Amino acid sequence: MEKAVVKTSNLSDIISKFAKVCKFRSVGVFPDQKPSPNDPCNEEVEELFFEDDKAETRDITCKPSRKIPTFRWNDAEVSKLFDTVTALKLAYLEFQRAHLPYDPDKIIEADNLVVSHLETLRRLKRLYLKTKQLQAKAELDAASCLNRLRDEVEANEKRLWELKTQLKPKESEIHTLKETLNCLVAENKKLEERLVSVSSFEFVFRSASKSIHDFAKPLITLMKATDWNLEKAVESIVGNVTYAKNSDKKFAFESYIVRRMFHGMKLNPYDVTELMSLDDPLDALTAFPDSAFARFCGRKYLLVVHPSMEASFFGNLDMRGLVMLGKHPRTVFYRIFAKMAKWVWVLGSFAASLDLKAKIFVVGRGTKFSSGHMESVVGDDAREEEEEDLRVEFITMPGYKVGDSVFKSHVYLSQTEG
Repeated sequence: MEKAVVKTSNLSDIISKFAKVCKFRSVGVFPDQKPSPNDPCNEEVEELFFEDDKAETRDITCKPSRKIPTFRWNDAEVSKLFDTVTALKLAYLEFQRAHLPYDPDKIIEADNLVVSHLETLRRLKRLYLKTKQLQAKAELDAASCLNRLRDEVEANEKRLWELKTQLKPKESEIHTLKETLNCLVAENKKLEERLVSVSSFEFVFRSASKSIHDFAKPLITLMKATDWNLEKAVESIVGNVTYAKNSDKKFAFESYIVRRMFHGMKLNPYDVTELMSLDDPLDALTAFPDSAFARFCGRKYLLVVHPSMEASFFGNLDMRGLVMLGKHPRTVFYRIFAKMAKWVWVLGSFAASLDLKAKIFVVGRGTKFSSGHMESVVGDDAREEEEEDLRVEFITMPGYKVGDSVFKSHVYLSQTEG
């Protein structure tokens, strides 16, 4: 009995606390008394269920893309909750009945049943609170992530605005650079064209110089064959010249030809396309007998080839007579001359086409050698260490000034004494 009293005392404390929390009103002590669905004790149990309790939670990391958990109970779980509350009421009724008449064993049994149902409610409560806390934590983390994203968006928008602010001057700079690039491209194109043109002119210049040399060889050969005094001839062209080698005297004849071919020559931009398309200059002379080139060729032949030369070379002046009539004889000698005349004519026309202010320049005898606009006809004469002692004796090819380019005059040099 004493034991029962102790249990009853402990149980009374539990019931007292439970009644105090739940604020139960008397639900009757008779077996046939049923709890009403609208009984206020239902609300009181809900208060017990939603009472704050320390719940164990685990740390979770919210990501903007993570779905926030939401507390949702299905019908079975809700039914279990109400069944537990109903069972708790019935257990409490049994507990009350055990007191009238007083039965310690039934009181203990009813006590255990009430405590069991309370534990069930407590577990449900903890589950609910735990889920709600997880949900709140997720919502808090999501809000934090959202705030961070908003901060990043604001920072990016600010940076975007700064970039847009910088874009206009950059676009202006790009436009300026494009215009500069276009100008440079156009200038480069002109330079490339000029480089090609300069290279082409260099080729024509060298070809003209070679054609003079090629005509001088048969001229000297014919003079030797007809017993001309070459020493006197050389002396009459340029007197008192000390030649490094006897064979250098051939350059005097080239100088003679150059002086007559370029004498009084004016640079005009003639179209030389058809002339250059024909390999044999006599074909061009025959096809265009009244052309400026045809007149130039005939005039220069009469000036370069003296009547006494032609008479001694061929025994007559037939070629001269034909040339004076505007004809162009198809002989080997005249063909070689016409080829030289062609290159000299093309050289002058090409120079004027590249630069209307192009000029021919010659170097007088006794002029100090300058590598800037002179080139020795004998390659090893103009040694750099002796350059200041070298003087020009005569030219074998005039120089040209075309734009910014200088095509050097070919000269024969001698070293001054003392």
